[in-house]
Amino acid sequence: MLGRTLAAEWRGFSVIQTDLPEADITDPAGFEKILEKYQPDAVVHCAAMTAVDRCESEVELAYQLNAWGTKNVAWACHKLGIRLIAISTDYVFDGNAKRPYNEFDLPNGGICVYGKSKFAGEIAIRVHCPNHVICRISWLYGQGGSNFVDTMIKLADGTRPTLKVVKDQIGNPTSTLSVAHKLEEILRHPEWVGTFHLTCEGEATWYEFAQEIFKQLHINQKVVPCTTDEFPRVARRPANSRLDNMMLRLAGSAPMPDWKDALHAFLDNRYGVSET
Repeated sequence: MLGRTLAAEWRGFSVIQTDLPEADITDPAGFEKILEKYQPDAVVHCAAMTAVDRCESEVELAYQLNAWGTKNVAWACHKLGIRLIAISTDYVFDGNAKRPYNEFDLPNGGICVYGKSKFAGEIAIRVHCPNHVICRISWLYGQGGSNFVDTMIKLADGTRPTLKVVKDQIGNPTSTLSVAHKLEEILRHPEWVGTFHLTCEGEATWYEFAQEIFKQLHINQKVVPCTTDEFPRVARRPANSRLDNMMLRLAGSAPMPDWKDALHAFLDNRYGVSET
């Protein structure tokens, strides 16, 4: 989902799109050959096993892709002198903090296999490729992938008088378009190294997020709040997914857009919505 947006939006760069079977991050020699073939200035590593519940039942595959595969990408980039931009997640934190997490808070690997495997990938990047930027994002939505916005719109098809949406998880709804624009800025600053949080400004619960989607689309759908316990999932989710973009402020970068504004831009582009 993010990769498609990057390919569509980055007109100021020569973007080389790679995917299976040509580029297999679990094959270190094969991936290195891909980099030798194209000789890019930077690699944006979006590949991951992101099916959070599936990671719980296919633990080894999750680590093979999110940890071992990321290690292979990091090693190849370092060996060939290529800058690495890697996408990570809020799930590396356990979600117990009472405030947003900044880049100087120490993650503990989270509370599910997905988070732990992604954190293992972060460690591999720091060990094997010093010239890197790890970009953590959360509650991502955009075109071309499964996401909360599209799910809510599909459920509000008139066949369900009421939708129950979780109210005790909070985070930063973030659009792929907003991330794409900020990643482009990061690429233009080779001196920016380390970990950056790239989430839209402001916060919401899933319940508030759903309400805003329907408000902006003028959909008359009743939404009622429920607890996480009422909506059980295989993998545990962090109650607090809020990320603070402190590194962007320290670097002097403009803030990410407010999440409601970013949502409006996405919905307007996709469905056509009036000003709110």
